This record gives sequence, structure tokens and C-alpha cells, in this order.
Amino acid sequence: MDSPVYNCFVDRDKMDAAIQDLGPKELSCTELQELKQLARQGYWAQSHALRGKVYQHLIRDIPCRTVTPDASVYSDIVGKIVGKHSSSYLPLPEFVDNTQVPSYCLNARGEGAVRKILLCIANQFPDISFCPALPAVVALLLHYSIDEAECFEKACRILACNDPGRRLIDQSFLAFESSCMTFGDLVNKYCQAAHKLMVAVSEDVLQVYADWQRWLFGELPLCYFARVFDVFLVEGYKVLYRVALAILKFFHKVRAGQPLESDSVKQDIRTFVKDIAKTVSPEKLLEKAFAIRLFSRKEIQLLQMANEKALKQKGITVKQKRQFVHLAVHAENFRSEIVSVREMRDIWSWVPERFALCQPLLLFSSLQHGYSLARFYFQCEGHEPTLLLIKTTQKEVCGAYLSTDWSERNKFGGKLGFFGTGECFVFRLQPEVQRYEWVVIKHPELTKPPPLMAAEPTAPLSHSASSDPADRLSPFLAARHFNLPSKTESMFMAGGSDCLIVGGGGGQALYIDGDLNRGRTSHCDTFNNQPLCSENFLIAAVEAWGFQDPDTQ
Repeated sequence: MDSPVYNCFVDRDKMDAAIQDLGPKELSCTELQELKQLARQGYWAQSHALRGKVYQHLIRDIPCRTVTPDASVYSDIVGKIVGKHSSSYLPLPEFVDNTQVPSYCLNARGEGAVRKILLCIANQFPDISFCPALPAVVALLLHYSIDEAECFEKACRILACNDPGRRLIDQSFLAFESSCMTFGDLVNKYCQAAHKLMVAVSEDVLQVYADWQRWLFGELPLCYFARVFDVFLVEGYKVLYRVALAILKFFHKVRAGQPLESDSVKQDIRTFVKDIAKTVSPEKLLEKAFAIRLFSRKEIQLLQMANEKALKQKGITVKQKRQFVHLAVHAENFRSEIVSVREMRDIWSWVPERFALCQPLLLFSSLQHGYSLARFYFQCEGHEPTLLLIKTTQKEVCGAYLSTDWSERNKFGGKLGFFGTGECFVFRLQPEVQRYEWVVIKHPELTKPPPLMAAEPTAPLSHSASSDPADRLSPFLAARHFNLPSKTESMFMAGGSDCLIVGGGGGQALYIDGDLNRGRTSHCDTFNNQPLCSENFLIAAVEAWGFQDPDTQ
């Protein structure tokens, strides 16, 4: 039977099933790989007491700052901070951003304790400026704490983690916002069917993805959140991305083709998550989450770094009204000879979110600047990334998102050489829409981990960037971070005086001649694409677009 001290904050009428001790009593293993498997399988999920012991063990082993507030600190400060106020009416710290405290079957004493603990955390962590996930974390930890002081100590250890390779909870608006952008990028790459639905039914898809942490820390029912938290404590932040992606996949499966229940898909997803038990069990949710083939933690960290850098460059470090991309492409000021406003919005939903903060800027138009590849390069140099659009004389429309400044072609001394990163992709819009990304995204087995203690691997492409990925705005999926069996999987873009090429290996996704008059398209190894239009085509118009920060207009 569970120890009653572990249930003093719980409403027993709501928690009867959870309080029953149906699982094992002890956990003997300490090896990380075995803990991973046990956490994913829910080994300690059926035993309230065992889960409490496991949480105590896992949180105690988190590497923390030298001075981290403990239970004795809470005992010393709680009276001074709370005073004579009733705990149920205590204000929440500003950093939780008006987040509702999830009840998680807590009784009145437990709900009041959450507020007291949050206020004491705010007192001890003045550097926390934005942390809307914390109320849910504290509310869950109360279930597995003997008293408020112990819960406070556990939460503090999570917040004070100082392992640079271990990300736990976002504690600033910059970190939170870059996490939202990173989630949007992951949806864009790994949940394309769901992403297509979001683009179709939402006015602003980025705003939908900015809600992803709320799905987990608040809307998800207690028994689901606890299972997620089990794995999160063992494996870290990437688990949260996986589960949120799985939620979106299930939402798409259930709602595709059905009318939305409200005017807002954002609210519909929240409702779906609250009622997720009608659709999928915790086991199936985690099974789906870990079936998603994501890149390594390293690649997610690179993307997070890039998004943070983009936000810093735009001065977005504290909470403010966000400029959303779909509000930036307006019919009254957008002019293209090739695509409509709606088509440009669709393309903009595919680009990395750090650039989706920008507005489209026409750099080159063959109808304005002439049919000259030299003039194309002149207009595009100094801009990274760029968007290439082509319209054929048969009214077919295709193009490419190109991650790297075209000036990189000059590094090859007049010879044709490939450059760019794995964020490049090619697409067609007419007669039907289709996007083709770097083949490694769909087939990560093509990559091989670099040998230990080896020097920087010889990259199949040339890069002028620093070896430090933080020095580059677009490091995510850069080919230099992979050992590929063949260079043909990473021929992204190349340019010479007489031609422009996108994609290589066994063919070219796009080839355009120096007069911007003729082109051809075929399958290539880099994107594993079908021809983007007629295999040999005549060009009616070419455009190149850049990404303009609204603040620089």
C-alpha cells in the first residue's frame, strides 16, 4: 500500500485508481539505457510510491549549480513570502504568464501549495523571466513529495541544472520562443500531412505551433503527463518535441476531412488534447512519439541555436506582440508574375521559422532585370537564404528554397562546385503542389556517426562558414555535420557563368542555362525528386526572392 504521506495533497475521490498500488515495489537498475526502456514501458507508472522513489533518484542525480535552494531554504522563507495571505488567493509570479495552474486531482491544500512554491521559486530564482511550464511541473511533483519543502527542492534542482548538454525547462522568453520556432520546423519536416492541414485551416500556422508546450504542460490529462514526465526526466527535452509531434499526428488523423468544432484550430487542438483519452492511450501516444525518426539531439540543438540567434538579431528577447508571417504577405503590396499571394503564403509556411519571421523581398525578376544569369547573381548576392521561382512557357511553376548566399560559388575559382546546406528543398506548384526535401531527412540511415577523436570529416561540399555552427545563421542540417557514403546525397546548389544547378547525383533537380531561356529537370540523389515540370522546358519568367526583416523597411 502506498505511504499516506505521498497523498496528502491529493483529492482521493478523483485519484482512487491512481492511488492503488498495482505495480512493482522496487527499482534496482541504474543504467541509463535500461532506465530509458523502463520509463518508456511505464514500469513504475502503476505504483505511486515507486514513482515517487524514482523521481527522487532521477532528480537528485541532476547536475546543478553549486548553491541550489533546498528544503531547508523553503522552510526559512515561505512564512516571510506568503505571510498571512490565504494560499488559495496568492498571486502567481509574472514569469508564468497568466498560466492556469492545472488541478491534476490536487485537493485545495495542494492547489494552494503550488502557488506558495511558485512564489518561493520566484524569490530564489530572480533570473527566471518566462516559464509557463512550471505550474504543471510543480503540481505533478506535489503528488510525489512528502511535503511542500521537498517539492520545492525537486523543482529547484530541475531549474538549476547546469549541464550544458542537458536542456530541461525554458526559463526565458528567448528560450521559449526559439523552442516554439524549433517545434514549427520539426512539424514542417516530419509531419508534413499535419502541417498541410494546419496551413489550410489556420490563419496563422506559426501561432498554432507556438501553443505546443501548453498541450503538454496543462491540457494533457494527469496520467498522460506523468508518463511523459517519466521519460522526460530520463531522456531530456527532445522527448517533449516527440510527444507534441505525436499529438499533432493523432489530431490530423482524427480531424482530417472533418469540419472544425470552433473558429480556431488552436482551440480545437487544445480540446483534442484534453479529451485525448477518447482517441489514444498513453502507451500508444508514447509509441507513436518514439516511432518518429528525428535527427540526433545535436541537430535539434543546432536548430535551437539558429532560432535563438535569429531572434536576438531581431531584438526579440522579451515578450512582445509577434509579427506573424501570414499577416505579412498582403495582397495589396505583394506583386509576382509567377505566384499568387496564397501560393507565396504556402511556400512561406515551408521555410525555416527563423526566416518566416521576415517578409518576402523581390530581388530579381527576369521581366524587370532581363534574362541574364550574371544579373541574377548580381541581384541575389549578399542575401541568404533566397527563393527561386520559375514559370515555364507551358504555365508550369516550380522552384527551390536555397539556404546559402550565391556568392559562395566564387570560392571555387571559376569552376562549378556545389555548396549549401540540407535546409535546401525543391518544389512544384503547378499543375500540383509537391515539395522534395534533402533525402537524408527521410532516410537518416544514410548518415554515419563520425569516428571518435577524428578530425573534422572531409566534407563533400565546400563551406566558407566557420566550423562553429553558432557562427552561422543556417547551420541546421549542414552537410558537414554528417558522414555520408556518397557526396551525391548533398549536392545542393551550384552556379557558374553558363548555368545554375540545384540538386545533383544521377541527374539535376533544376538546371537553367546562362541566358535564363532553357532548363531541364530530372530525378536527383540529393532530393530523390520526381521531375518538377516538363523534363526539358522553356522559361517564361524567373524570380528570386529574399527575406526582409520588417524592422529594416
